[in-house]
Amino acid sequence: MEARAIAKWVRYSPFKVRRIAKLIRGKVVDDALNILHFSDSAAAKPLEKALRSAVANLLNKEEGAKVSPEDLIIKELRIDEGYMLKRFRAASMGRATRIRRRSCHISVVVADKPE
Repeated sequence: MEARAIAKWVRYSPFKVRRIAKLIRGKVVDDALNILHFSDSAAAKPLEKALRSAVANLLNKEEGAKVSPEDLIIKELRIDEGYMLKRFRAASMGRATRIRRRSCHISVVVADKPE
């Protein structure tokens, strides 16, 4: 049994979120939550929120009452690019340089441990 959660339009760069996602991909949910909770990176907060949402989605299913949260693993974790806010900043000699403020979408799938 599995459940998913999607966090869209997260205002962190996908590069920074992917760096934290590598730490927890494929791990047991309890270990992953500990890693995210005690991480210094600000990008860990939306990842932790999405992971907790996926676990809650699984436990709220009809068959989810039979599953304990300690027996869950992160089956899939994807960080996709979202929209990009394009801004300009003054540069030297009267020029302007482009600033791209990136966002991302976080997709988490949790499932039972394989036997």
